[in-house]
Amino acid sequence: MNGINALGHLALKVRDLEASAKFYRDQVGFAEMDRLKHDNGDTWLIYLRITDTQFLELMISDSPEPAPADGATGTTHFCFAIDDLDVEAARLSANGVKLTSQIKLGEDGNRGAWIEDPDGNRIELMEMNPDCLQYKAIRALKGGN
Repeated sequence: MNGINALGHLALKVRDLEASAKFYRDQVGFAEMDRLKHDNGDTWLIYLRITDTQFLELMISDSPEPAPADGATGTTHFCFAIDDLDVEAARLSANGVKLTSQIKLGEDGNRGAWIEDPDGNRIELMEMNPDCLQYKAIRALKGGN
């Protein structure tokens, strides 16, 4: 195994820092940890906690364009692992976040649904099944069944 042991943070360029902070902090529920400011006092980065070792950075974009279309080269989406998708979908809905898909079983054996942030970034919500493709592959890599 290499020395990489986790994804540390995801940095998103956003059109409106405050709108994105409201979405990820107030609606999704990530704690705001810090703001970095230019010498003139303007915020250029908002740092949010996903877990104790994973973070989300929001930075102001120089472009008025939303996230690229799903077929564009580059990152197509990111995914948040969810313990109980039904509970999380209800909590997000109560916070004004609309699912952009139905909750359904994916080909990998996990339950999932989708949301979008204010810039159109696609976010997968995934409830991992103990017998999903990913866990089976990990067990096989470790020499298990």
